[in-house]
Amino acid sequence: MNDEVIFEKSGHRADVCFNRPHQHNAMRFSMYERLEEICEQLDADDEIRVAVFRGAGGKAFVAGTDIGQFRGFKTGDDAIAYEARIDRVVGRLERLRCTTVAMVQGVCAGGGVPIALACDFRYADDDLRLGVPIAKTLGNCLSMANVARMIDFVGVAKTKEILMLGKMIGAQEAKAAGVVNDVFAAEDLEQKTDALVADILALAPLTLRAVKTAVRRTLDARRASSELGEDFIRLCYTSEDFHGAVDAFMEKHRYAWQGR
Repeated sequence: MNDEVIFEKSGHRADVCFNRPHQHNAMRFSMYERLEEICEQLDADDEIRVAVFRGAGGKAFVAGTDIGQFRGFKTGDDAIAYEARIDRVVGRLERLRCTTVAMVQGVCAGGGVPIALACDFRYADDDLRLGVPIAKTLGNCLSMANVARMIDFVGVAKTKEILMLGKMIGAQEAKAAGVVNDVFAAEDLEQKTDALVADILALAPLTLRAVKTAVRRTLDARRASSELGEDFIRLCYTSEDFHGAVDAFMEKHRYAWQGR
C-alpha cells in the first residue's frame, strides 16, 4: 500500500515518510517491501544526493513491526524468512549511494531502531524514546546483523542493557551513546534537519559516497554471518512464550513468561 510509505522528490533531495500515525508507524510486511522498492528508486536516480526518512504524525519514527502479523507464524521457517526480510531491507537502506538522514520524532522502537541505525545521520527531538523492549513484550529476538549494528553504535554493555533489560533510552542518553548525532526541541527538529541537508548538498558528492562505502565495508567485514543466528531465531519465534505474548499484546493484557 503505497500511501503507507510515501516517497517524494524535490531536486537533489528525497523524502520518505512512514505513514501509519494511528499505529505509531508500525510496519506491515508490505511496508518493508515498499521501502526496498524506494531504495531501488533512490539508487536509480542520479539526481538524488540526500534522502530524509521520517515518521508521520510527530509522535513516532517507527514503532517496530505491526504485532498482528506475527499471528500467522507457524514454523521456524516463518521466523527465518521474516528476519531475512528485515536484514535484506535494512541492508539495502544501509547500502544506498546517497547520504541518508533519519529525522526521529518521539518513539523509535523494535524494527524502527535498525532502520534509523542504517542511516548515515540521525537527528532526534527531545521526546525521543529509543529501544527494543522485546524481553518485556514479545519474547522474540534480533538477527545477528541487527545485534551487530547495535554493538557498532553503543558497545556490548549498552547493547545488553537495551536488549536484555528492555531499556528505552531518552534523547540525551542516545546522544551521549552516539546513537543520534544531535537532539533538538521538537519544534526545531525539521528546520535543523533541513539545514543539515543544505550542508550535505554543498559538499563533494563522490567524497561522501566514498567515505560511506568505506565505513560500510569495514563494518560488513566485522559482522558474523546471518546463519549463525538461525538457531536462536527458531527457538524464540516457535516458543510457547512468543505465541502467548503476541496474543496477550493483541488482547491488551500482560503475559506470564514460561521459559518454553
